[in-house]
Amino acid sequence: MKKYKSNNEIIITIGKRIRKRRMAIGWTMMDLAFETDMDYRQIGRIERGETNFTIGTLLKISVVLGISLKDLVK
Repeated sequence: MKKYKSNNEIIITIGKRIRKRRMAIGWTMMDLAFETDMDYRQIGRIERGETNFTIGTLLKISVVLGISLKDLVK
């Protein structure tokens, strides 16, 4: 039984959680990009798990989406 996920699996899982939360509050990627002062294309890459991100970026997204950092990475 595999105990730990690979880095890529973790990045994809976090991206899916971000997308799910964003959609739950009715925001587009453009809305999230505006609120986080990020490019909407970067938001898309994060949500699809195509790019790594810093803890600072993840914190900014979590605060704007009103979800704890802990819940994003659990």
